[in-house]
Amino acid sequence: MLKLLRYLKPYWWQVIILLAMTGLQVWTLLQLPAIMASIVNDGIMMQDTAYIWQSGVKIVLFALIASVAAFIVNYFSARIGMGFSRDLRNDLFKQILSLSITDINDFSTASLITRTTNDISQVQQAVTMCLMMLIRAPLTAILAIGQAIATAPDMTWIIALAVGILFVLIVIIMVIVMPKFKVIQKLTDRITLLTRENLTGLKVIRAFNNEAVEQRRFARTNHEYTRLAIVVDLIMSLQDPLISLVMNGTSIVCVWVGVSLMVNDISYLGDMMAFLQYAMQVIMAFLFLTMLFVVLPRANVSAGRINEVMERKPKIAWKSETLGKPDLSPSVEFDKVDFSYAKAEEKVLSQVSFVAKAGETTAFIGSTGSGKSTLINLVPRFYEPTAGKIKINGLDIQNYAQKDLMRRIGYVPQRGVLFSGTVKSNIMFGAPELSEKQMHEAARIAQAEEFVEKLDKKYDSHIAQGGSNVSGGQKQRLSIARAIAKDPDIYIFDDSFSALDMKTDAKLRNALKPVTKNAVTLIVAQRISTIQDADQIIVLDKGKMVGKGKHSDLLRSCEVYRQIAQSQLSEQEFAKEMKKGGGRA
Repeated sequence: MLKLLRYLKPYWWQVIILLAMTGLQVWTLLQLPAIMASIVNDGIMMQDTAYIWQSGVKIVLFALIASVAAFIVNYFSARIGMGFSRDLRNDLFKQILSLSITDINDFSTASLITRTTNDISQVQQAVTMCLMMLIRAPLTAILAIGQAIATAPDMTWIIALAVGILFVLIVIIMVIVMPKFKVIQKLTDRITLLTRENLTGLKVIRAFNNEAVEQRRFARTNHEYTRLAIVVDLIMSLQDPLISLVMNGTSIVCVWVGVSLMVNDISYLGDMMAFLQYAMQVIMAFLFLTMLFVVLPRANVSAGRINEVMERKPKIAWKSETLGKPDLSPSVEFDKVDFSYAKAEEKVLSQVSFVAKAGETTAFIGSTGSGKSTLINLVPRFYEPTAGKIKINGLDIQNYAQKDLMRRIGYVPQRGVLFSGTVKSNIMFGAPELSEKQMHEAARIAQAEEFVEKLDKKYDSHIAQGGSNVSGGQKQRLSIARAIAKDPDIYIFDDSFSALDMKTDAKLRNALKPVTKNAVTLIVAQRISTIQDADQIIVLDKGKMVGKGKHSDLLRSCEVYRQIAQSQLSEQEFAKEMKKGGGRA
C-alpha cells in the first residue's frame, strides 16, 4: 500500500489544505465540551444569564467553523482519492499494454480486469478514508485525552480502560478476518473469469446443451464466495454492538464516578459533563480507526495485487531506439528458430529456417497444432523464440524499438478483432492520418466496400464492441482493410481468409497483388486453394519444416502436403493437380 502513495505527490498542496482543515475541525469540536462545562459551572450555578448567552453564541460559532472545515475536508479527500485512482488506473492500464502475451497469460485476463477495476476501487476507498480519518482520529484522541486529564484527572482511568478493551477487540477481529480477505479477492477473480468465459462461449454452451454444467461451476464458486463473505461480514458486524457496549458502559461509569465525586463538590457537575464528552470523543476516534482497520487490510491485499502487475518486468524487453539500420528492401528471415511455451516439455517449433523476400508470398500450411500460428506470432514479437534468430529487413528483431517494428507490420489475426466505434475508425486504427480516398481504397481492396456502402451511415456506421453487429466475414474483411490502410513492409495473414467464401477469397487475393508487390506477404492457411499460387509454401508437421517450395513441387516431394491436398480436393481435381505438377496421382 505504501508503494502506491507516490500517486499522492501531484496533490500535495491539496493534502496540506486538508490537513490544516482537519486540525481546525478537531480543535473547534474539542472546545465545545469546555464551553458547556463553563456554562454549567459559571452560568447556571451562578445564575448569570448574560454569560450563558455569550457562551451559547461561542458554541454556535465554533460549531459553524467545524462544519465548514468538515465540508472542505470531505471535498478534498474525495477529490484527491478520485485523482489518485484515475492516475493509478491509467498507469496500470499502460503497464498491462506493455506486457507480452506470455505475461498476460500468467496473470489471466480475468484477473487483470479485476485488478484494474475492483482492486483499484478498494485502494481508492482506503486512501479517501485515510485522508478523512487517519489524521483526524489520532489527533482527536490525543487532544481529547489531554483535555480530559486537565478537566477531571480523577476519572482518566475510565478512558484508559475503555481504550484498552477496544484495542483488544479490534486486534482479535483483524487476526481472524485478514487472511480471509486474500481468499475473497481470489474468488472474485474466479467469478470474473467464469463470467467472461461463459459470455464469450455462450453459443458453444447452448449448442452442446451444457447450461446446467456451467451453472453448477459458477454456483460452486459463487457459493464459496458467499459463504466466506458472510463469515467475514458476521465477524465484522460484531464491531458495532461491541463498540456500543463499550461506549454505553463508559457513560455509565463516568456518571457513577462523577456523581460520587459531586457529593463533596457540586461544581464537579460541569467537569463531569465535559469529561463524558471527551471520553466519547476518544472512543469515537477509535471507532474511526476501526473503520480504517476494516478497509485497510482489504486495500493492502488489493495494493499487493496491483503492485504485482506494476512491478512485473515484461519478458520481452524492447530497445528504446532501433539499433542499426534496417535494409530498404523488406524481408523476413528465420534462422534455426525454436520455440516452446513456458513449462512445456515439447517444442512447438524446432529448427525452422526460411527467408521471405519483398514482392513474394510465403505461405504456411500444416495440420492443427503444427505450429503455424505460433510461427507467425513470432514475427511481430508477440512471443520470444527460445533459440535461433529472426531478422526483419536484415536486422535482428531484438534490435528494434517496438514502435519501429510494429509500423512495418500489417497484422490480421485469425479471428477478426474490431473495436467499438465506426467503420471508419476501425479501418484507420493503425493509420489515423489516412485520407478519405485512401480509406475507401483499402476497403475496396479488402472487398469490404460492397457491404459498407449498404449500411445506413456507410463509413460512419456504428461498430459494436468486438464487432458483434457484423458477420464473421465482414469482420474479417474490415480487419484486412485495417492492415492494408497501414501500408506496411510486411503483411501477416493468420488464417485470415477462413471466414470468406471462395469467390470473395479469390477476388481479395487478386486485389492484394498490386498492393503487396513491394512487401513481404506471410499467409497462414488451411485451404490449399488460398496458397497454391504462393511463391513459396512451407509445410509444418509437429513444429518441424517437412517441406518448402511451390505448390507443384510439394505435390511431388512432400507427403504431408500431398495428404492435405488429397483431403481437400476431389479425385478429379487431385489427379489434375498431380498431372499438372508432373507427379503420379
